[in-house]
Amino acid sequence: MILSSDFETVRHSSDICIVGGGMAGVCAAVSAARHGAKVVIMQDRPMFGGNASSEIRMCVMGAKEKDNREGGIIEELFLEDYYRNPDKIYQVWDGVLWGIIHEETNITPILNCSCLDCDMDGNTILSITGWQLTTQKYHFVEAKMFIDCSGDSILAKMSGAEYRMGRESCDEFGEDIAPKEADKCTMGMSCLIQTREYDTPSTFIPPDWAHHYTAEDLGPYRKPHLLGGVRFHNFWWIELGGQQDCIGDTEEIRDELLKVAYGVWDYIKNDPANVEKYANWRLDWVGILPGKRESRRCVGDYILNQNDVRAQDGGVLLFDDVIAYGGWPMDDHHPGGFNAPNERPTIFHPAPSPFGIPYRCIYSVNIGNLMFAGRNISVTHTAFSSTRVAATCGILGQAAGTAAALAISYGCSPREIGQKHIHELQQALLDDDCMLPGVQREVPELSLQAELISDAADAEKLRSGIDRDMGEIDNGCALAPGQSAEYRFASPTELTKIRVIFDSDLNRETLPEPLQKNYFCSRPLGQPGAYVPPTLTKGYRIEGILPDGSIRTLKEDTVNRKRLVVQDISETEYSGVAFAAVRITATESWGADVCRVFAFDVR
Repeated sequence: MILSSDFETVRHSSDICIVGGGMAGVCAAVSAARHGAKVVIMQDRPMFGGNASSEIRMCVMGAKEKDNREGGIIEELFLEDYYRNPDKIYQVWDGVLWGIIHEETNITPILNCSCLDCDMDGNTILSITGWQLTTQKYHFVEAKMFIDCSGDSILAKMSGAEYRMGRESCDEFGEDIAPKEADKCTMGMSCLIQTREYDTPSTFIPPDWAHHYTAEDLGPYRKPHLLGGVRFHNFWWIELGGQQDCIGDTEEIRDELLKVAYGVWDYIKNDPANVEKYANWRLDWVGILPGKRESRRCVGDYILNQNDVRAQDGGVLLFDDVIAYGGWPMDDHHPGGFNAPNERPTIFHPAPSPFGIPYRCIYSVNIGNLMFAGRNISVTHTAFSSTRVAATCGILGQAAGTAAALAISYGCSPREIGQKHIHELQQALLDDDCMLPGVQREVPELSLQAELISDAADAEKLRSGIDRDMGEIDNGCALAPGQSAEYRFASPTELTKIRVIFDSDLNRETLPEPLQKNYFCSRPLGQPGAYVPPTLTKGYRIEGILPDGSIRTLKEDTVNRKRLVVQDISETEYSGVAFAAVRITATESWGADVCRVFAFDVR
């Protein structure tokens, strides 16, 4: 590509370059950086979050059923948002995502920058070039590894990586919910709308260009639900584009979506059957940027399909190289969208929760240094209908970032990580609080060999290697405020790392609505605020005990809002110091009677 010499080119060199800053890209960047890699993340929007940003406003959904809420970086973001953003303002959530990127010194973020081109050497990507709209500068990024989290798989198109688009025939993979003939249809895109209830009535005057609808036009399956305290109705069924080119026709589709969105609200406010019912409701926000569900899907060494998903029902472990999991139903939207009013907008085909996703689905089959995460992983259309949701995309991003950093450290390809280092990758993800179905976290030998002393009756759970409740099994140690658990070593020992997992209530669906989903779409009067889950430990202290009995504080927090706490002793003044014991003391929870702790690891 020939760049205009009239504009400045900013050059970057990094270990890993990530294109796309949605939930997958954010988690990939943070994870890779925390594992020691130098990262550049290029995002074509002014904020991070993608479909979960304030520009599009889809809440972050993931695996269904008890005990399956996603941990790791996704949970870290949720907990920080509960603490800082009790009113659930989307723009504040943007700031939470911006903050986690900028807090990592190993990450160089480039916002408002669209990837234009990539340079290749055979089947290896050498560099990419982007155009930053705000500064009118080119950004040239050289890297050893590239991760496409762009959703539309822009790097696949540019690099010649194999990809698919559309629906496979039912015969190709034996999928009974796939169409008889393969086609180019995809799920459509939506311009979401949000509403708010006030204590006084209001009117709505639609623009001249809005469509006009009656109840008959909307059909039997597309009805508004604003009453009865329903806060999660975001009009997702205002959907178009599944029968068009969902990349090339985006602008045209967006224009039509706006006409539909304003027309739907006109029906809600002004149809005679609704005038009185929705008198106090107002249009609070309309998305101008469509949220995309589906476009290009990259091809990896394995293509996950419907039968792989279904075969994992009952907890069957299908893949030895599992690095993430899904658990949303196979939520297959009709490609006709709003233009097919008499068809159901989606069919929720059952899927087990959780089901494992193999590592072979997140690196390219033919481009040696290309990985991908998010809604563009190597799956069929039917499996994609489950794996596409944002929380699943986030943990896929964390897996990709961790794997890429591991590949950098070994100087090998992503494929070689799967062939030679998959166990190390899995243990790194488990250590970072990612659940992997069927894979047990290994407890450090130092923790297992030490004498564990505590007044808590269930203290042995601190070194079980199980970091969440499972079914009816309680895997947490309950520490009353002021109570401790202590490891005593056979001889004075130098510590390198301390790791703790607190209980953030991964089954928050039993709590009031502000904790069930990360964002509301409709806001009735009297909307309650969010708060940090009461089970989480708010105050704690970790102390090292020297051979002479003197005590050193290794870490202390009085406003903790993290589930995973890691203290790297090797980077503190106590590096090289030999301790006779180490203990953790819980001082306060965020509201519960006890502080529940799942893990207390020492290395």
